[in-house]
Amino acid sequence: MIGYLEGTLLRRRDDRVLVLVSGVGYEVLLPEVVARSLSGKIPGDSISLFIYFHQTERQPKPVLIGFEDEQQKDFFERFISVEDIGPIKAATALCLPVRDIACAIERKDAPALQKLKGIGKRTADKIVASLHGKMAAFAGDLPGQPPALSTDDDEDFRTQVLLVMVRQLGHPATEAKEMIAKAMKRNPLISTPEELIEEVYKKGINP
Repeated sequence: MIGYLEGTLLRRRDDRVLVLVSGVGYEVLLPEVVARSLSGKIPGDSISLFIYFHQTERQPKPVLIGFEDEQQKDFFERFISVEDIGPIKAATALCLPVRDIACAIERKDAPALQKLKGIGKRTADKIVASLHGKMAAFAGDLPGQPPALSTDDDEDFRTQVLLVMVRQLGHPATEAKEMIAKAMKRNPLISTPEELIEEVYKKGINP
C-alpha cells in the first residue's frame, strides 16, 4: 500500500497530478482544497504528498488521493467513516479548509456543510450526527469556546493538549496522539493540561 510519495511533478490537471518517483509515474487525485494550495507548483517542481490508497472489489483500479500533511489525511479518513460518503465523494466534497469543515461539524452547522460539493441536507445531517464531538483536534479553538488550555473540569485535558500540539506547535495529529499516549503511560497520575504538556516535552524524552 502507498502511504507517501515524494518526487517530481510531471503534469497537473484541475483535480489531479502526475508525480514521477524513481522512474514511475503515479497519478494522484487531489481534493480541491489541496489542489488550490499546490496551484503554484509547475512541472519539474519537487512535490510530496501523503496518500490515501483506495481499492475495492467495486473499485478494482487503485485510486491514490493526495494530501499536504497527515492532519488532512487523518481528517479525510474520519470523514469517509460517515455513511454514504466514500473516498471519491469525500475528495470532491473537500473544497474548504479542514478547520472550517471541522468547526461546522462541532457547531452542528449542517447548512454550512451543504456548501461542500455534492453534500445535500440529508448527508450534512449524517456528518453532524456521526462526527460531532470528534473534531476538536481539527477545529482548533472555536470562537466563544474556552481556550485550549482551559482548566474547565468538563473538558478532556488530553484533547486540550492535542489541540495545542496540532494547532499551535505544528505536530501532525497522529504524532501528537502518540506523544500524549506515551506521556500518560509514563505518568498515569497526570490530571491537568499543564502537567501533560510538561511530561510530553520532558527533556531527553521527546525532541
